[in-house]
Amino acid sequence: MPKLDHLSLAVKDCRRSRDWYAGGLGFKVEFEIPQGGHEGLGVVAIQDAAGFTVFLEQTSKPILSGQSSYTIQVDDVDKLWERLSQAGIAFISKPGKQFWGYGAVLADPDGHLLHLYDEASMKQKG
Repeated sequence: MPKLDHLSLAVKDCRRSRDWYAGGLGFKVEFEIPQGGHEGLGVVAIQDAAGFTVFLEQTSKPILSGQSSYTIQVDDVDKLWERLSQAGIAFISKPGKQFWGYGAVLADPDGHLLHLYDEASMKQKG
């Protein structure tokens, strides 16, 4: 069976996105290449807790936000929502019953939709 190894996410500013994903959501920065990526504008590799890598690749092209979404499992969606909200990060929907279960939805700085959930809340409230 195939296994997804990594994905590339187009961003307007890879350093801003690095800080947002690492500082806000807790992703680990694996490496950075200032002139890396397909356009040579920079790329930052971040990893989740399981070692899955996301390449934040800077682009000069328009980013079509909202056309794809990513689901991220977190430790506690309610606590993360509270912390990020207090830090000024706007959510599309606060934690609650969604069509896909219990969780919250927000957009990253480039408009990519992120669905956040945790296992316990999904089982109890979803």
